[in-house]
Amino acid sequence: MRKFIRCFALTFVLCQLIASCASMGSPDGGRYDEEPPVVVSSTPLNGAVNSQRKKISIHFDEYIKLENANEKVVVSPPQTETPNIRAVGKQVKIDLYDTLRPNTTYTIDFSDAIVDNNEGNPMGKYTFSFSTGETIDTMEVSGTVLAAENLEPVKGMLVGLYPLDSLWNDTVFTSAPLTRVSRTNGCGQFTIKGVRSGDYRVFALQDQDGNFFFSQKSEAIAFDTVRVTTSSRPDLRPDTVWVDSTHIDRIRMVPYIHFFPDDLVLNSFLEGGQDKHLLKTERLVPENFTLYFTAPQDSMPVIQGLNFDPACLLAEPREHCDTITYWITDTLVAHSDTLQLQLSYFDTDSLGIDQWYTSDTLTLFPKTSYAKQQKERQKKIEEWEKDREKKMKRAKEPLPPEKNPYLETFLEVAVKPSGSIDPNQNVTFTFSEPISALDSSLVHFFQKVDSQYVDCPYLLLPVEGELRQYCLYAEWEPKAQYLFEADSLAFKGALGHTNKSFKQELRVRSADEFGAIFIRLVGAGDQDSCVVELLNKSDKPVAKQLAEKGRADFYYLKPSEYYLRMFIDRNGNGIWDTGDYRLGLQPEEVFYFPQPIPVRAKFDVEQSWDFRSIPRAKQKPVAITKQKADKQKKIKDRNRERERELNR
Repeated sequence: MRKFIRCFALTFVLCQLIASCASMGSPDGGRYDEEPPVVVSSTPLNGAVNSQRKKISIHFDEYIKLENANEKVVVSPPQTETPNIRAVGKQVKIDLYDTLRPNTTYTIDFSDAIVDNNEGNPMGKYTFSFSTGETIDTMEVSGTVLAAENLEPVKGMLVGLYPLDSLWNDTVFTSAPLTRVSRTNGCGQFTIKGVRSGDYRVFALQDQDGNFFFSQKSEAIAFDTVRVTTSSRPDLRPDTVWVDSTHIDRIRMVPYIHFFPDDLVLNSFLEGGQDKHLLKTERLVPENFTLYFTAPQDSMPVIQGLNFDPACLLAEPREHCDTITYWITDTLVAHSDTLQLQLSYFDTDSLGIDQWYTSDTLTLFPKTSYAKQQKERQKKIEEWEKDREKKMKRAKEPLPPEKNPYLETFLEVAVKPSGSIDPNQNVTFTFSEPISALDSSLVHFFQKVDSQYVDCPYLLLPVEGELRQYCLYAEWEPKAQYLFEADSLAFKGALGHTNKSFKQELRVRSADEFGAIFIRLVGAGDQDSCVVELLNKSDKPVAKQLAEKGRADFYYLKPSEYYLRMFIDRNGNGIWDTGDYRLGLQPEEVFYFPQPIPVRAKFDVEQSWDFRSIPRAKQKPVAITKQKADKQKKIKDRNRERERELNR
């Protein structure tokens, strides 16, 4: 009898397992599960009042899981100690560790994180709420966060409110946590729920330290000085009823409560004056080393050489002095495998104050030592000699004398652009080391006239702020051909190397190969200084013009699709400037033309642009928007397809 009972029980369990597997859906194990999870109960009830429970359970009609919970689930008011939120079988369990505030509405916004365990059917957007007081707050505030510099939607940014009550002051964003919070989705959109009726200020924060207020310069922020007043009204919205995945049955109007404001736009930015620290030092080759800082230096660092004289160093800073390369002009020092130095520079202390700081001893080793360089050079010399001997043996006639090119190191040069150039371009020469001298008598420039090259006026000048670049300027004529020649020894480098003679032929493209765009700004004030940028398909500037009297003209454009960005240059420095919260200063306003502008050869495009006519959240073209919308979760309509397969 016992054996019979065991066999019966085992058979029953196996049958249940088979039926369970079949119900998951497989060709052909039964219908697919296409029903989303449904909440059947919760403790406390959703919308409960006078609740003091810190342990919350939400029960569903099937096994569920949470997807990207850390990214999507937001608890408001924000919790100092991170809540424990997890899926357990058919439940979601939440443990709150902070002390519950009196007379406060708590919301746990799951967004679309809840899906069933078998097929991943999404429940849809779901928010659980309860109140510790007599009433529950139901107002909502919505909007979008955009990157101020390029109007990119900002995903995953914290957005929150401070009430404008008797406790409000302008420093609260830098001292106290936000009172209600939400997080932006892939479109930069946010909805703050469970808001009490009243007046608020709205802020956004890329919260790096988890304290829910602005405490570090490295945190991106956004703020709005406008008072936000919550309100709501009954409204209707369209709801599409589908026959199947491709056919619409009807569109019905569904009543709902419309909460305001729902169109806020916050401009996210990093403040200037970021914390200054030495990020790293790097010495790839013996002849130079590079210092990398986390932010621009206000002045050049001071180097004290401990085993060399720093007078042999030639500094090549980038534009903002956040990266500085030092060239070693003394060959004995350069060939040393070890450089020891102390570095003095501005460093930001724990209080956010920039102070002059002197480092401990820094020891720099070249990644490729001088000895290794010489060994590799000698190897190339010997390989060339062997190859030369082989050629001489195979040759029927004596070969002309030829000097081994590896016996001497020359100054290298890169020319850009090379070959064909546009009529409005100039030619840049970039050398392998800083240039210490130029013998202009060894440089020549010609224009081809009737198949003969004749002398042509030109200027060859060092590029401002660059130690290794020279620029060739000339009155370029469309369709004309030019020749630039530099004899050997024309350029001398700071490390003692000179150039080999070289020639560069240049052909100026015909004006018929280009088009033009003429922009007319509508709505620009007489005092507005507007900088218009022409962008390529990667959202990178290819040309920039200061609009004069509301006009910006771009000539000699290659046939392509272009995009437009414009910013109002408040201080007239020609570059986009960020904001400053403590000064109440917003970043300079940026606008995008909402569609591409095609350019064809030999055609001019006249384009009027009313840059304030479209809300900025809808301006940037999708084609050049890098931050794409989150993929929408949908229930897979696989049963219909299964039925079609079975009926064939």
